[in-house]
Amino acid sequence: MKILSVTSEIFPLIKTGGLADVTGSLPKALVGYGCYTRTLVPGYPQLFAGLIGVKVLHFFPDLFGAPASLLEAQYEDLDLLVLDAPALFNRPGGPYLDENGRDHPDNWKRFAVLSYVASAIAGGLIADWSPEVVHTHDWQTALTSVYMRYSSNANTIPSILTIHNLAFQGQFPTSVVSQIGLPPETVTLDCLEYYGDISYLKGGIRTASAITTVSPTYAREVVSPELGMGMAGALSSRPRTLTGIVNGIDMDIWNPATDAYLPANYDHKRMRLRGVNRAKLLETFRLDDSPGPIFAAVTRLTWQKGGDMLAEVAEEISHLGGRLIVLGKGEAQVENALLAAAGRHPDRIGVRIGYDEATAHLIHGGSDVILQPSRFEPCGLTQLYALRYGAVPVVSRTGGLSETIIDANDAAISARVATGFQFHPATAENLRLSIHRAFAAYRDPKKWARLQNQGMKANFSWERSAEQYAALYASLLPGRRATPLVTSKAAE
Repeated sequence: MKILSVTSEIFPLIKTGGLADVTGSLPKALVGYGCYTRTLVPGYPQLFAGLIGVKVLHFFPDLFGAPASLLEAQYEDLDLLVLDAPALFNRPGGPYLDENGRDHPDNWKRFAVLSYVASAIAGGLIADWSPEVVHTHDWQTALTSVYMRYSSNANTIPSILTIHNLAFQGQFPTSVVSQIGLPPETVTLDCLEYYGDISYLKGGIRTASAITTVSPTYAREVVSPELGMGMAGALSSRPRTLTGIVNGIDMDIWNPATDAYLPANYDHKRMRLRGVNRAKLLETFRLDDSPGPIFAAVTRLTWQKGGDMLAEVAEEISHLGGRLIVLGKGEAQVENALLAAAGRHPDRIGVRIGYDEATAHLIHGGSDVILQPSRFEPCGLTQLYALRYGAVPVVSRTGGLSETIIDANDAAISARVATGFQFHPATAENLRLSIHRAFAAYRDPKKWARLQNQGMKANFSWERSAEQYAALYASLLPGRRATPLVTSKAAE
């Protein structure tokens, strides 16, 4: 099967969060099920370094007001289609925000153009290659299926929309519709109209052939009034098209035995080498090397992720004899509260505003506990990285966190299946109680080692998830079926 994946970011070329990890890893896992993926991405300036085999496939003299080119290129084992539109993507800042942390004012145009070109590829723009299925991700590319519906060349090609986070919906004034090449009839309740504006995500929900979320629990949560974010009605109206497929992780990139970012590699039988990573981690954040667990969070510092709760419990972790390390960026109020706590306890609390891959790997390889107090979490990848590296997750019981972590209650500990600590509802007080549970378990070396080892045995590779995606693709193509080309334990 030939798949066109359309995304606004892809690891390792451009990343702001878990979306990039998914779109960078899934195509590789799909190969084993007979699916060949080409990924369309915007031509951000930082994306071009390292590309090979760059070739112009099509030139647009006037693409929504400016010239642009569609390029093909390769990066390692990723087969890319790059929309080189300098007027839209060659600018300071990140994919969505400018250098001052504000939304690019023309995001409505930038991602409409990306979706428009995706629909043109589905309609035969590339002479010697046409996709059989188009797979879009989040609001930035959800408009693709809307364009496809109104294209005589692409309206028979099935499409899938994966919702990684329903909170981000691409909401803009209705006035932009006339500027992005869509007919007025798209501004209806059955398509783009959304509380007097339009929503790119809603358009995708209404027009995609199938909709997935990144965990089965999240698929149930998004149709509820509490977690539906205003989209529960649109999603509930298409129950047969909505499924949840839990994310996997790239087992080669996140492999503690071979991780190039770590000063010491280890596996199940060599956990003592975590001590080298621990020492390097404390040195990096200039924290004291006294006994007691290291708690850490690698996360966006936002209300959704419970960043305010982290700030509330930071000093208690210090008072109990632990240390807290935070890597992330987000809302100024949360950042400032955490930085203030670190200023009061510079030898016990370390905070770094921003993100870099090397530090993220070091945190997983050297910390004892990974905190994820999310108020809602579609899937979550950080807890899966933690399990792989022998760090014990403390998570709120929501979305994919509830599916991937087994709470260390008495029964689960006795059965030797526990992998972390869950709490619910997501409040600072419940997070505090779970931290106390983690401290108590840490004081019992045998119990702690069982938690670590059980987590490291968990298999969250992409194999099983890729099999489900391949089956979904095949279900949209009459007479096709997904057949594994290789045999793996995960697939079996």
